[in-house]
Amino acid sequence: MTQEEKVRYWLNIADYDLDTAEAMHQTRRWLYVGFMCHQVIEKTLKAYWSACREDDPPYLHDHGRIAKGCGLYTKMSDEQKDFLEGIKQMNIEARYQEYKDDIARTLNCETTAVIIEQTKQFHAWILEKLKEKL
Repeated sequence: MTQEEKVRYWLNIADYDLDTAEAMHQTRRWLYVGFMCHQVIEKTLKAYWSACREDDPPYLHDHGRIAKGCGLYTKMSDEQKDFLEGIKQMNIEARYQEYKDDIARTLNCETTAVIIEQTKQFHAWILEKLKEKL
């Protein structure tokens, strides 16, 4: 797979995940809005990684480590770094039900709408940085 194909691969998945987050919002599945937004950021960071490095992105879900590994972290504002830290807790894939329940209690229509908007803004910012690399 070429570098461009790898980038496109990750971006296609990120776009799909963003559409899914919005669908989950419409159906009031708040917990999964957060999870899909987490996935959008992860996949977009992996696209950036693929544009900057020859090796494949690591098999991890830690946005900060991925961003540091591809040199994007130092370009982020403090607000963006805070967003990365906050969205990290939304990785619920393998969490215990009690943990999921705790997160779910913090989410509602308004909070998830904010998460989606922040995700879109951060995603767009990474895409701008990606254009500089390609």
